[in-house]
Amino acid sequence: MVRLAGLSINSEDVVSYLRKEVELKGVYEKILARQIIDRVAKEREVIVTSDEIQAEADQFRYQHKLENAAQTFDWLEDQLLTPDVWESGIQERLLIKKMAESLFGQQVETYFVQNKIQYEQAVLYRLVVPYQPLAQELFYQVEEQEISFFEAAHLYDVDEQRRLACGFEGKLSRWQLRPDTAARVFGAMPREVIGVIQSEAGFELLMVEEFIDARLTAETRQNILDHLFNEWLNSEMNYLVHSATVSSTT
Repeated sequence: MVRLAGLSINSEDVVSYLRKEVELKGVYEKILARQIIDRVAKEREVIVTSDEIQAEADQFRYQHKLENAAQTFDWLEDQLLTPDVWESGIQERLLIKKMAESLFGQQVETYFVQNKIQYEQAVLYRLVVPYQPLAQELFYQVEEQEISFFEAAHLYDVDEQRRLACGFEGKLSRWQLRPDTAARVFGAMPREVIGVIQSEAGFELLMVEEFIDARLTAETRQNILDHLFNEWLNSEMNYLVHSATVSSTT
C-alpha cells in the first residue's frame, strides 16, 4: 500500500486502473519480457556488478542535479521509491544493455553492411499544415520564390517547436521514414521542395538540406543493437505465448 496526497492506494487499485485503461496486458508483457531476459542472462552468465550500478547511479544523479544524499533521498521519496528498488531498476536496465551486447554485439557490423542503405541520413526540414489546399498553395509559393521554405514553416507549421526552428526536423535515417516518403526524400536534390505528402500529422512539405552517407557511428550501432535485441525478445515472447496456447488446447 502507498499513501499519496493523504490517500491510500493498494495494488488492487493499480491493477483495476490498468485494466480499465486497457494497459494491463502491456504491463504483463513487460513483466514476461523481464523474466525471459533474467533467464537467458543466467544461462549466459551475464551479470551486472555493484560498481557498474554505482557508476550508473552517479551519472543519473549528475544529470538530474542531485548533488548530495539528502537531495537524492528526497527525489526517491517523491517518486515513491526506496534506494533498493531504485538500484534494482538500474540493475535491470544495465542487464538489458549487456544482454544485447552479449547476444548481438558480434552481428552489428554484418547487419550494417547488409542494410547500409537504411542508415543513409538526410538533414531534413519539415512543414506540416492541417489542410491540403494550404499545403498546395505554400508549395507553389515556395516554388515561385514568393516565400522561402523557412519563412513558411515559421509562419504556418502546426508544431510550435518546429515553427521556432523554421521547420528544422533534424537528421533522419531512411528507416525512420515511411517507405514512400523515404523514396521521395532520398531521390530529391538538396534544397528541392518535396510535397504535398499526407501524413497522420496533416499535409507536409519537406526539404533536404544535405545527405549524409551511412556510417557505423556509436548511435547507429546502438540502434542496430536495440533492433536486433527487440526482434529476438519479441520472438521469444511469441514462442512462449504460442506454446502456452497449444498446451491449453491439448
